[in-house]
Amino acid sequence: MCETNLCPSECNVESKPRYNRHILLSEMGKEGQERICNAKVLIVGAGGLGSPVALYLAASGVGTIGIVDADVVDESNLHRQVIHDTASAGEPKVLSAKRRMLAVNPEIKVNTYEMFFDAGNAEEIVRDYDFVVDATDNFTSKYLVNDVCVRCGKPFSHGSVIRFSGMTMTHVPGISTYRDIFPQQPDTHDEDLSSHVGILGTVSGVIGTIQATEVLKYLSGVGDLLTDRLLTFDALTMQFSVVSLV
Repeated sequence: MCETNLCPSECNVESKPRYNRHILLSEMGKEGQERICNAKVLIVGAGGLGSPVALYLAASGVGTIGIVDADVVDESNLHRQVIHDTASAGEPKVLSAKRRMLAVNPEIKVNTYEMFFDAGNAEEIVRDYDFVVDATDNFTSKYLVNDVCVRCGKPFSHGSVIRFSGMTMTHVPGISTYRDIFPQQPDTHDEDLSSHVGILGTVSGVIGTIQATEVLKYLSGVGDLLTDRLLTFDALTMQFSVVSLV
């Protein structure tokens, strides 16, 4: 079972039809849904991975969702960044995402950070959140998310996608980190690699949805997390693999 320090909130989730199917799950019930509604989750990146994460967490009733991204919506994003639409091209991604999230569930709170997530602001931003989702698209940001969360004792979900493949893992304090698997940051240009080699849009949806599932499991205390394990996905062969890290 997952472990979480979150306490059930005072909200009456049983009176809200949107959460009925969660409450019917014997493993989750009313208490698990209340934990979700009482939680604060930060998503770093409002792109291919952040889109499904943000939509599912909003729909599931995560009480406060923060989303960090300095970029604007571009037409080349739209085949995979499904939280945005054609009309939002040129708009800051965090504002486009917030609008869609509140349309899905107006009962939640969305905090936007229209800025680059960097060493100067990362610790201050993550401080108030219970869980962090790494939905970034470059190595510098991924190592920064890892290092700041480890330093601040925050659990996080890592996700990466490129071409036809993706991978994800979950960290909680005291368990294997992204840096434990990949100790050194690759010596590459700090940029969106998909703009050079491409990506099948749906791969972002697969990995992002798994990340959202891990968040909900952690918050509600249900099931076994992807801790000390790395899950990989190959869309060409439609194969999932799980590698033990211990």
